[in-house]
Order: sequence, then C-alpha cells, then structure tokens
Amino acid sequence: MKIAISGKGGVGKTTFAANLAHYLSERGMRVLAVDADPDASLGTVLGIAEDDLNRLRPIVDMKELIEQRMGGSGAFYPLNPQVDDILDDYSVQVGPIRFFRMGNVKGGGTACYCKENSFLHALVNSLILSEQDTVILDMGAGIEQLTRGTAQGVDVLVIVTEASTVSAHTVRVIQKLAQELGIPKVSVIGNKIRSTKDEDFLKAQFTEDELLGLIPFSEELLDMSIHTDNSSFPKGAPGSQLESVYRKLMEGRDI
Repeated sequence: MKIAISGKGGVGKTTFAANLAHYLSERGMRVLAVDADPDASLGTVLGIAEDDLNRLRPIVDMKELIEQRMGGSGAFYPLNPQVDDILDDYSVQVGPIRFFRMGNVKGGGTACYCKENSFLHALVNSLILSEQDTVILDMGAGIEQLTRGTAQGVDVLVIVTEASTVSAHTVRVIQKLAQELGIPKVSVIGNKIRSTKDEDFLKAQFTEDELLGLIPFSEELLDMSIHTDNSSFPKGAPGSQLESVYRKLMEGRDI
C-alpha cells in the first residue's frame, strides 16, 4: 500500500506520518517511511538518532551520484534514470521501518534544478510503483513530487488540517492537484481538535466521505516536541484516539 500525506505547514502531518508508520509496522507490515518534506523532520519524529540522521545525506545533495545517473553535466539528460539500487544504499533501518530522505528542490530565483527534479521524480516513481513494502510519503504543503505517472501508484492521499480557514483552503488546493493527477482516493484528517467548535467547523467544511476522522489536541505530544532527545518520541499512536482513524484509513485492506 502506498500512502502520501500532505497538508499546510504546522498541522501535524509529520507526527501523523510517523505514528502511522509505527502503527503499521507493529502489525507486521514492512514500512518504508520517505521524508519528501523540505523541512525534513520525519526522521526525528520516528526516533532516529541525530548522529544517524546527520550521516544520511539527502539524495538531492549527492551531486556526483546525480551527475552519474543523469549522464554527466551536459544540457541533455535522461527522463528515466536508473535508480532502483538507491533505496538500499541510502536508507536507514529503525526497527521494522526503513527511513529514506529525498531532500528539497531549489526555490524561485535560484539556479536550474531540472536534473535534480527529474532524478527525484524517477526515485519517487520507483518507490511507488516498484517497492513491495508499504510506503508512507511525508510530503510538503503541496504534492509536486508526484507526477501523473507516480500518482497512479498511490493508493490514498491523506491531507491533514487544523480547524482554520487558511488550513482548510490549503486542503482544497491540494485536493484540486490530486484530482488533476488522478489520485484515486483523497481523505482529510482534522488534527489538534480542542473543542466542539473545532469539530463543527471541519464538519461544515468537508463531507462525511471526505473527512476520515478527527484527532484531539495532545499536550503530551506538544511537550515532547519541545523537550525531546529523539528517543522520547512515541513509538506508536499517542493514545487510543488514533486507532479508529488508522483503521478507517486501512479499511478494506489487508493489514
């Protein structure tokens, strides 16, 4: 199963992605957790030691490797470079979970990043279409790493949102992109719910079919995010409130 997770920055999508990875791995599934978010914090939330993370360079920064696979430094390059062996060489095992960090792309006003983008697209395509493990992609605020081809291999896109107008607007933008790419199932999860007012707001914004579930705000997780040494992050769902959300997400699938 291939799950892509997105949402506005700060809504808790990375925490959700990490706990979903632990939830599935604890049920016997082999999980590949892919950090495709420019903020690159999934490894920390998974509980990987900082020294191990520092040794794991983002693929996008490996210039020599990219040049080798993309046919040198010329203006022309292959659109489908060989990347099948990258996963084993550049991933870290954390218990039953393998962690892989793709890295970021350059923003506006910087030098052309065409080769790097093409390389990352090929890598995502390989992970989505070829990898036999369960793949969890922690995306940025958008889903630019997915192309029309790779989106065909994604089983579900989960968009995490808070109870705010700005966050709900981001959901609509991502939903539109997902529809254009042909992603078969797009679900919304409300996070950091503090009151019935928050619940009512999200239920008014999204239909029952769209809204997968609501996760209460957790003071415990907030404290962990402030006072953490990596090892203190939870290994598994922070409380039973996520159980129903996870089960509904995996509904009809063999776990």
